[in-house]
Amino acid sequence: MSRPDVTGTDPRPTRLCLFCGSNAGSSDVYTEAARAFGAAVAQRGITLVYGGGSVGLMGEGANAALAEGGRVIGVITEQLLRAEVAHGGLTELEVVNSMHARKARMTELSDGFVVLPGGLGTLDELAEILTWNQLGIVTKPVVLLDVDGYWAALHEWVESAVVSGFVRPSHRMLLQRAATVDEAIALATGPAPDVGHKWIDLDPSNTGEIRRADG
Repeated sequence: MSRPDVTGTDPRPTRLCLFCGSNAGSSDVYTEAARAFGAAVAQRGITLVYGGGSVGLMGEGANAALAEGGRVIGVITEQLLRAEVAHGGLTELEVVNSMHARKARMTELSDGFVVLPGGLGTLDELAEILTWNQLGIVTKPVVLLDVDGYWAALHEWVESAVVSGFVRPSHRMLLQRAATVDEAIALATGPAPDVGHKWIDLDPSNTGEIRRADG
């Protein structure tokens, strides 16, 4: 498969990455949200990118997109493939050698990110893509689909980190929040929040030189 065009001239359809649990969670509302998101993405002609699993909310979202005739790209590690949790019916399944490579490849493939409820792995994925946006490594929207208030405590922590001086006030905008699937997709397919980068930025002359950000 050809690599995405990072110059902005790639004619391919929009791709949204889904981060969510490999477990289903304790409430049917989580499963319903994953299914609704997968179906809505496919109905809009958007390609779904995710971790390639057949289990939990991951599998539910992928299956819903496929049932609507959508295109689904999975990225999974060799270890998880051997554990037989890979989805066997995807449009494409890429196998990489580490979790680090998995996150990097999903980021490369995707234009925006929607995060449903999940555990430590989901939090790890979310933290990395937020950090990359904060540092200016990527500029891509990140949206929490706050199903049944699942992410409320995380938002409280972000506000606490801002007050305590560990997160810039403008960087709270990097973590967008949606109450519905439609709102999440609208935010994730829109422009990323325009915030300053923490340490580095590309020189405005587009020479590729690195300069230290002011402040």
